[in-house]
Amino acid sequence: MTRAEVGDCYLLCRIGSRIGALAIEHVVETMRPLPVEPLATAPAFVLGLAMVRGVPVPVVDACRILEPSASSSMLSPARFVSIKLGERTAALAVDAVLEVRAFAAGVLADIPPLLRGAAADIVASIGALDAKLLLVLEAGRLVPDSVWTSIKGRGKSE
Repeated sequence: MTRAEVGDCYLLCRIGSRIGALAIEHVVETMRPLPVEPLATAPAFVLGLAMVRGVPVPVVDACRILEPSASSSMLSPARFVSIKLGERTAALAVDAVLEVRAFAAGVLADIPPLLRGAAADIVASIGALDAKLLLVLEAGRLVPDSVWTSIKGRGKSE
């Protein structure tokens, strides 16, 4: 299969009650969560700083971005996804890392953006703090339940 037939690869993650798909070209690595040092002046979706491979990186709570009114906050995220923001990195805290998946080009057109439905003030705050983070999150997709059910039903082959 050619790249045009397969489409782009995404890392699928559980974020609260949703499945998010991060473009694999932005993903550096996934890891167990590391200790986080809170930042007093950070917005609610920034958990603080973690030392990742000897470098302090901001830890962004994906659930607080997508489901800010959810009753459970991510006090102890299950996984960190280290993402490239140009020359810098950030860690995205997620509930689970599920799999890497190539979507057929036609399927991608039907998958909504990851930030669809996120509160406008949160998206604006992300953009004001870090435009590259906003670009990476905007490149992500929110996998609808119907697509997720289809993926699980087919196994790894598309």
